[in-house]
Amino acid sequence: MKSDPSCPRCGRAVHPPGLWSSAWQCGVHGPVAPLQPLHAPSTASLEFLIASAQVPMWVPWPLPTGWVITGFAHAGDDRSGALAIAVALSGPAPLGGVGEMAVVAEDPGVGLAARLARLEGPDPGDGFDGGPADGKVRYDGHEIALWSVDAGKEHAVYAGEALASWLWFVLSPADVGVMMCEINGVRDLRDRHDGGAAQEPPFGAPSPFLTEALRPL
Repeated sequence: MKSDPSCPRCGRAVHPPGLWSSAWQCGVHGPVAPLQPLHAPSTASLEFLIASAQVPMWVPWPLPTGWVITGFAHAGDDRSGALAIAVALSGPAPLGGVGEMAVVAEDPGVGLAARLARLEGPDPGDGFDGGPADGKVRYDGHEIALWSVDAGKEHAVYAGEALASWLWFVLSPADVGVMMCEINGVRDLRDRHDGGAAQEPPFGAPSPFLTEALRPL
């Protein structure tokens, strides 16, 4: 992936703020929160993102057995802070092999999660939550409803709203989606600085999932 900021929705180069606009600009999608270079799975990356996060940093909690954090992505700049954060995880897939997951919190309109899921985006779409919820996770004693979003045969995708931001689960391959039956809760990794759970999340080797999913369309 390019080292320069890019459009979170398509990966094209973006133009920095200038005299006529205070926003980063994509030639196709207009003003965007720029996607920054990927972050390695490490405590240093976690601390950096905690310092700039304007949205939660969600992970399933407790983590599924054998799953580890394998990288981070974020969109935003020094002025805005991180307006979208994706936490990538890898582990044993329920039906064999390696499973991949990205848990994304983002402001409406950013489009990072939709891009990871190969959706037109930037948001889940009108009416996605029109029926009964397809799943729920708990955070701080509250239930967060999630609805399945049709993302074709490659991914299983669930989306909902939590703490005034979108919450997305993007799972690959699609059959990893059965894990949503056993993910009962989430943790905001920012709680390391707020007196929450002190247990350090486990980090693994970088996974190619984010790099491949965020290649330019």
